[in-house]
Amino acid sequence: MTDNPFDALAGGGFDMSALLQQAQQLQEQLHDAQTRLAETTVDGEVAGGAVVVTVSGAGDLRRVTIRPGTVDGDDESDLTDLGDLIVAAYRDAKSQADSLAAEALGPLAGGGGGGGGGLPGLGL
Repeated sequence: MTDNPFDALAGGGFDMSALLQQAQQLQEQLHDAQTRLAETTVDGEVAGGAVVVTVSGAGDLRRVTIRPGTVDGDDESDLTDLGDLIVAAYRDAKSQADSLAAEALGPLAGGGGGGGGGLPGLGL
């Protein structure tokens, strides 16, 4: 018997248990990949490391680090600039996290990463 539950259709049968088994395996692989992403962190930084933002592989903000002396806390313009730096560092980190997620989840969704993903025989 092959791994494709639809191969039996040519003979008039349909292997529902094989289809359900494949769906369960795919769900387990997806859960494992999501768990690994949640445990992985990436850093985005700007201004030579003056601001570093850490996010999980799933994109959750974990930490913001600001190098001492980066801004004058009493200067409104400096504080506005700091906000902009934090946003830029977050975007850098989030972009890296998105790339990790695409790498980890893409094959499971059939969206690339080697072409072997998705559900065989369904074109997914």
